Amino acid sequence: MTITLYDCATAPSPRRARILLAEKDIAHETVQVDLRAGEQLGQAFRAINPLCTVPALRTDEGAMLTDNAAIIAWAEAFRPDPPLLGTTPLDKAEVASWHWRAEFEGLLAVAEVLRNSSPAMAGRALPGPVDYAQIPALAERGMQRLQQFLQALDTRLADRTFVAGERFSVADITAAVAVDFARIVKVKPDAGLHPNLLRWRELLAQRPAMAL
Repeated sequence: MTITLYDCATAPSPRRARILLAEKDIAHETVQVDLRAGEQLGQAFRAINPLCTVPALRTDEGAMLTDNAAIIAWAEAFRPDPPLLGTTPLDKAEVASWHWRAEFEGLLAVAEVLRNSSPAMAGRALPGPVDYAQIPALAERGMQRLQQFLQALDTRLADRTFVAGERFSVADITAAVAVDFARIVKVKPDAGLHPNLLRWRELLAQRPAMAL
C-alpha cells in the first residue's frame, strides 16, 4: 500500500511532517486538505481522521497516524537513517526536551496568538472537531511567550550549530517551523536581538527539505 500524507500547504503542522519525510527520504503520495474551506471538518475527512486535523499519514500497512508525534515515531523506526531523534541516550534526552520546548513554547505560542485574535478563527480557537470561543487574553499571553521563546532559542544557539545534540534533529524542524510561522502574527527574529537564531536559520535554509 502507498504511504499517503494528508497535508495543507499553508499550515505549519503538516509542514513539519513534510520536512521530516523529506529528510528521511520516505517516498509518499500527498493529498491536500483545504483548511480555509473547512474541508477537515467534513464527513469525508472525518472518516480519515476523526480529530479533523492535519497532518495525517496512512502507512504502507494501512494504519492511520493522526498527529506529528505518531508520524515522527513511525518515521524514525521505518527509516532509522538519518537519525532525527538523537543517537546516544543523552542526545535522545536533549532532542526530546528541546523538541517539546519548540512545540509548546514556540509553535503553540504562535497558534495561541493567531487563534485567539484572528476574526477568521472566531469560534475556532482550537483545532479539532469541537468549537471553542476565542479568549483575547490568551493572544496577549501567547505574544509574550513567543518573544520569550525567541530569546531562549537565541541563547541556546550561542555556542552550538543545532538546537539539540551534535546534528540536525526534529528539534530543529519544529523550532524552525515555529520561527517561520511567527510571521503570521507579525513577529520576525531581530538581527540585534537574535543573531544566533538568524545564523542557525540561514544554515538550515541550505537543506532542501526546509524549502517545503
